Amino acid sequence: MTSTETLIRDLADRAELADLVARHSLWIDEGRYDETDRLFTEDVVVKSLRGEARGIEALIDLARSRHEAYVRTLHNKSNLVIEVDGETATVRAHDIAVFVIDEKTEAVAAGIHRYGARRTEDGWRFNRLDITPVALTEALDRAL
Repeated sequence: MTSTETLIRDLADRAELADLVARHSLWIDEGRYDETDRLFTEDVVVKSLRGEARGIEALIDLARSRHEAYVRTLHNKSNLVIEVDGETATVRAHDIAVFVIDEKTEAVAAGIHRYGARRTEDGWRFNRLDITPVALTEALDRAL
């Protein structure tokens, strides 16, 4: 490949991986579990304080077990650092999430998401996610 082709491929890979991170937030916030295979590999491994999930079905069960307890959630990912190495990649992202408890209260959490990804015949998919919590508030009275 020429240097221009290499640059274009690198930019395309980074854009696709950043899009996957954004879609991960929508996946959890909107319960788009029917789209799980568009984001994750069949053998995905997810580790968080809530537990460990191996495979898509276990991942969906883990996500539902915690997030469906809330009226709504809103995750916002930022500070993406994307490293592509051929057919694999890593993505590091900060995550700030609002958990709506009821019509008057919510909690806020912050964490670091470390994704592992691999290129598949259908595009990039996450095969690993490690979630490291940074902060969690107590229930807060809604300001709005």
